[in-house]
Amino acid sequence: MTIKVFGHKSPDTDSTGSPIIWAWYLSEVKGTPAKPVLLGEPNTEAAFVLKRWDLAKPEIITDVAAGDTCVVVDTNNPAELPASINDANVVQIIDHHLLAGGLKTKGPIDITIRPLACTATIMHDLMGDDTHRMPDSIKCAMLSCILSDTLEFRSPTTTPHDRAVAEKLAGELGISIPEYAAELFAAKSDVSAFSDAELLRMDSKEYTVEGVDLRVSVLETTSPKMVLDRKDSLMASMADVAKEDGADQVLLFVVDIIKEEATLLVPNETVKKIAEASFGCTVSGDTVVLPGIMSRKKQIIPALKM
Repeated sequence: MTIKVFGHKSPDTDSTGSPIIWAWYLSEVKGTPAKPVLLGEPNTEAAFVLKRWDLAKPEIITDVAAGDTCVVVDTNNPAELPASINDANVVQIIDHHLLAGGLKTKGPIDITIRPLACTATIMHDLMGDDTHRMPDSIKCAMLSCILSDTLEFRSPTTTPHDRAVAEKLAGELGISIPEYAAELFAAKSDVSAFSDAELLRMDSKEYTVEGVDLRVSVLETTSPKMVLDRKDSLMASMADVAKEDGADQVLLFVVDIIKEEATLLVPNETVKKIAEASFGCTVSGDTVVLPGIMSRKKQIIPALKM
């Protein structure tokens, strides 16, 4: 039986690269057949990483079966996983998010959840001395995941250990972190080919706050104007996306990587109320700038209130 290794829906770089890294480790080091799979199309940055380092794009699956053996990485939230996840045999979870609850397994499993910025950093630690066996392509995937999740160490989720692992990998590979991060963020910022609905779902997670179901979307970019120039059509699409996805509201935060701030689109009174209650700001138009806000996990989700 080949183990399926996958991350969350709407795969970003970490949820694309980490399954590749861990499937390599299980297969090539542990001798346990495993393959990476995705739960959707990788975003533009993740697609760039695959092409840049000649990594095969994993198969995209829509669900799992009762007979599937699975390893879940970069999430433990059932809302971000296949509908039939509790029917499959989940044997391991590797993650760096809060413990969401709701997963039911067929037996005791190996769970590692650590307060680091990136799943790939945790994988580096779990490999121990076996990290020297990683080929350059796997090292490049790992470095890409860390630089993406830390926004080149700008994100408040960044720990000294994430940075140390990234710098170690970059040194071994002979890669300039600033130059490569610029390539990553340029790829992340090119969203011109995507529809409004695709942008609203591109990097999005579902959360319930005081009984209100929210789709909380983040677009990290070095070119926020490209997204904000579309704010009218994006806000017009929010109602349809919310209805189709069973949410009450869609929140879209456009994160400016360079200025280290987020702009929240404010399409209605409910989102205005959420913004003012959550971030202590005053909203006077259809957007509000939130200085210093860069992390959904650490700064946005914990702050949300009605």
